[in-house]
Parts: sequence; structure tokens; C-alpha cells
Amino acid sequence: MIERLRQTILKNLPKGFEETLSYGMIGYVIPHSIYPKGYHCNPKLPLPFINLASQKKYISFYHMGLYANTKLLTWFEKKYIKQLNRKPDVGKCCVRFKKMNEIPFELVGELCTKMSAQDWIRLYEQSRKK
Repeated sequence: MIERLRQTILKNLPKGFEETLSYGMIGYVIPHSIYPKGYHCNPKLPLPFINLASQKKYISFYHMGLYANTKLLTWFEKKYIKQLNRKPDVGKCCVRFKKMNEIPFELVGELCTKMSAQDWIRLYEQSRKK
């Protein structure tokens, strides 16, 4: 399922993001070549956007846009409920997929298309000004 999620992300993520290992997980970041400032917590690191990890009892899908953009989170939750007839298991930017046969791959793919690298940089910088 991790590989299928990875392929879904790679197929749908707009240009400007780069796949890497980040925080011990598969990560999708904005590289320093596009955003030289890097991540404020450690400017040596590229700006994180999505991470994917296999936990003991679920798969974690971290999407920073869900945390930073409430409209995007609301959109995702409504689509998820419509598809699976229940709310997603979400915490800040993490979506936990506990039932492997119920991962909404198409919805994850659509979510990946909703924010460009430039959109994420703008939103990230706005949040840093607060």
C-alpha cells in the first residue's frame, strides 16, 4: 500500500516538489534550488510538504497543506466522508489510514494536485509572518 500511495503521489504532485527521505520517511519537499531559505526549524533542510510512513497499525500520510489551509482540510474531509461514509482519522496534518482496503487513492491523488510548490511557499511564508 505504501508503494501504491507513493506512485499516486508521484503521478499527481505538481512540478517543483522532489522526492527524498525526510525525517525517516518518504518525503516530498521543495528543494533548496527553488526555495533556498529551507525549513525555518533547520534551514539546511528543504521545505517539507508531504511525508508518508508505515506505522505499526496504520499508514501515516502527512500533508502540510491540510494543516495550513482550513479550506483544503474541509474539502478533503467532505470528499472523504462522501466516499467512505465516515470522517477521516486526522490530526493536524496527519491522515491515518488504518484499513488498507479503504485507502482512497483517487482522493489522495486529487489532494496532491490542489497545491503547487509556489502555492505552498506563499502559504508557508504567510504563516511564518504571524
